[in-house]
Amino acid sequence: MTFTEGASYSVFILAGLGIAAAAGYAVFKELLFEPKEYKIFGKALDRIKNDSQVRVRIGSPITGYGQESRNRAARQRIPNRVWTDEDGNEHIEVNFHIRGPHGSGLVGAEMFKDKVDKQWKFVYLIVEIRSPSPAKLLLESYVPA
Repeated sequence: MTFTEGASYSVFILAGLGIAAAAGYAVFKELLFEPKEYKIFGKALDRIKNDSQVRVRIGSPITGYGQESRNRAARQRIPNRVWTDEDGNEHIEVNFHIRGPHGSGLVGAEMFKDKVDKQWKFVYLIVEIRSPSPAKLLLESYVPA
């Protein structure tokens, strides 16, 4: 009976260690490796912050966030879509909100990872200003050579 009890305790201990290791890996991965969609969000937001047309319309500083909500988690979650095209290039599309002291807007951006130089390049970057006066701005557009 003691061998059976010891074996059953060992199974529970190993299962607990496995769950702890999986949780530790998830935290480690989340803290040290930035997800691709957040890299794309950052690149798009930097491009928007440096654009004079956007700064004139909504002011500066410009902030970006995921969804219109009072919920902090919803604001931090960036809606995105990831896929691979027929040539094997990885694409990421993000949609997010921007706000400045004088107005706000929506952003749609798509980037792909070029196989040749391994860099992320914009397919498009569109800013739709909602207030104070509606406008659509095409900041980036990729046309293959």
